[in-house]
Amino acid sequence: MNDSGPFYRPNFYVITGGPGAGKTTLLHELQNRGCYCVNEVAREIIREQVLANGEALPWKDREQYLELMFERSVDSFKKQETVGAGIMFFDRGIPDSITYAEIIGSKRSANMEAEARNFRYNPKVFFLQPWNQIYETDEERKQSWEEAVISAELNAATYRRLGYSIIEIPNGTVAERADFVLRNV
Repeated sequence: MNDSGPFYRPNFYVITGGPGAGKTTLLHELQNRGCYCVNEVAREIIREQVLANGEALPWKDREQYLELMFERSVDSFKKQETVGAGIMFFDRGIPDSITYAEIIGSKRSANMEAEARNFRYNPKVFFLQPWNQIYETDEERKQSWEEAVISAELNAATYRRLGYSIIEIPNGTVAERADFVLRNV
């Protein structure tokens, strides 16, 4: 595992996976238990762009959306360095942008890979596999079930390629999932 990046933060834990796997719900549960959680930047961008009638959306200008998602992910990491809250849980991390670049067929830049290798989270990445029973689309999540499965597979491969260990969170109630995460930090 590569945990030697110049900005390695062992107290930063990523919770990731495919779309609609229950990440945000799990993070809300962890937050309700007093944990410090960082919101997903991708959804924030979508909400902002829809409100502003912008183009940087996954169903409009995907390249612009990718660029914003990557920049905001790095900025989110940097911003949290100053918080000093101890253990932090991130709803997705910088490598998720690289996965998105692969999904849309973008030529991800060497800069994206370098940044992902420099800004290092804890080597344990908590991963939620797609779960058909809870998967649903909404105004911000428009991927089909099949796309969600492919996205999850690519995302796990990206994190592994970058030297992270995937810790799969088992399906269960939100409380059971939160208990699992807290037992494994």
